[in-house]
Amino acid sequence: MFANRFMLGAGLILVSEMFLVLAGMTIKQVSADLPVEMIVFFRNLLGLPLFLPWLIRNGSSALKTTKLRFHLMRAGVGVTAMTCLFYSWGHLPLAQAALLKQTAPFFMPLIAFWWLGESVPRVVKLAILVGFIGVALILNPQQGVLNTGVLIALAGACLGALAKVTIRRMRDTESPQRIVFYFAFFSAIFSFIPAYLSWQLITLEHFCWLALLAATSTVAQLLLSKAYGLAPAGQLAPYTYGSVAIAALFGWLIWDELLGVNTWLGIFLVSSAGIVAMMGKKDSSTSPKIKTV
Repeated sequence: MFANRFMLGAGLILVSEMFLVLAGMTIKQVSADLPVEMIVFFRNLLGLPLFLPWLIRNGSSALKTTKLRFHLMRAGVGVTAMTCLFYSWGHLPLAQAALLKQTAPFFMPLIAFWWLGESVPRVVKLAILVGFIGVALILNPQQGVLNTGVLIALAGACLGALAKVTIRRMRDTESPQRIVFYFAFFSAIFSFIPAYLSWQLITLEHFCWLALLAATSTVAQLLLSKAYGLAPAGQLAPYTYGSVAIAALFGWLIWDELLGVNTWLGIFLVSSAGIVAMMGKKDSSTSPKIKTV
């Protein structure tokens, strides 16, 4: 029974990562014409109708919460992280953007230690050090300048880690659907003003791309939350890095993106260290966790 649950969870992780890469490809396609602020706004706004069946089935009681402040905090931090990560999807090679998004496991133990008082195992500390060495290689310091897109992606990953730690303060009473709904709802509100200030007319083609982005990213979140409900996060950790391989393949096929030796070495170090960091962190809970694009 456990083996079947693990295999199903691993499969859902890989499908979720595929949807995340599809969302990143959509961002890369539409960011050439629209500002990232508008993309973030429509991603959240157009994701809300996907929750209508859930709301109709469960009624208004599904929205009752005693942790509104944490939902607001997660949305505020999360929408800022989303803006940074969407920028990286649009301005970095696809595989690089996918990989840097996966550096959140290096920040989460540090934030959990500072905020929740959780201890950081020695193996996780070593993994964090190795991971940041990999990030340094991806920055390509030998070129004499730092890649701004990489720095923005790292900022987004750090903020995303803070948002995930916030989820851990809510998961005892909040369902995955409620967490994702409130994130989309408040994020749409928070992102409206930046979107309005940078507003441009959108075509029907743009709207279709934005609707596809909302659908793929929301489905990815729900699949991931379902996967983490089937098996421990540490055991599923290696499969979350499948997005890097998928992104490298599509980046090469569609945009002719080729990565340097330093970048590939950095990807190897970050992926390996990220897996160790997630598996080394004691996690006896199988509570669902949510991931954003």
